Amino acid sequence: MDLLKHFEEISETVEDLIRDLTGTREAGEYMGMGADGTPTQKIDRIVEDSILTYLDANPFCKTLISEEAGRRDLAGEKGTLFLDPIDGTYNAVTGIPFYALSMAYAEGGVVQEGFVRDLAHGETFYARRGGGAFHDGRPIRVSSTAYLETSAMSIYGRKFNPTRVMQLGRKVRRWRLFGASALELCYVGCGRIDGFIDLRGTLRVTDAAAGMLVCEEAGGEVSDLDGRDIRFPDEVTVGRCMIAKNGVLHRKVIEYLR
Repeated sequence: MDLLKHFEEISETVEDLIRDLTGTREAGEYMGMGADGTPTQKIDRIVEDSILTYLDANPFCKTLISEEAGRRDLAGEKGTLFLDPIDGTYNAVTGIPFYALSMAYAEGGVVQEGFVRDLAHGETFYARRGGGAFHDGRPIRVSSTAYLETSAMSIYGRKFNPTRVMQLGRKVRRWRLFGASALELCYVGCGRIDGFIDLRGTLRVTDAAAGMLVCEEAGGEVSDLDGRDIRFPDEVTVGRCMIAKNGVLHRKVIEYLR
């Protein structure tokens, strides 16, 4: 089964659909509450509906878990597709050029392939378990930055409890918040930033599954706040905290957050 071909076809359809919609008031029209408990906006609904139509015609998985629709049974023989139709919806609605389509295919609870399309710039990040990670077809690797004082990281903390993240923030050279976690994880994978930290406890499997595989296959490490393997349930109402880093910095970050 050529999953990458399916992923590419879906992403091309999505790009065509949203080309004239992003950055408009129409894109942000309220359509109801999503399965994840957050508002669904028109751009989310349009993209997800188009992907559901594709999956009905090309059932390459048995189960879909999507941020908006929740869990759906499909006609495929096996496998689960974790889908975030628009990762970074606020950015897409307001015209900030940092938002993505995120898809991850899993079997037996293990993600086998991950695909993230930067919908603002047309870049593609793809990873296959045991087969490496790629940016527009070229192999990628995490950075070799060894010191927090020279690092650039995306760091999200709790609004009403900033103490923990500020301790680390004082050591980090550059602090960036882009607003689309799947794409930020890919940025760690290709060395554009040195780490991604989310302490909010709101990251869902649909947000993270594809980007995690890209980061790991590029040589990065992904864990919970104690350095343990991070596990997501197969549904979208439960969030997690996450640390994703190049291998050199991972333990240093965990120590600062304790």
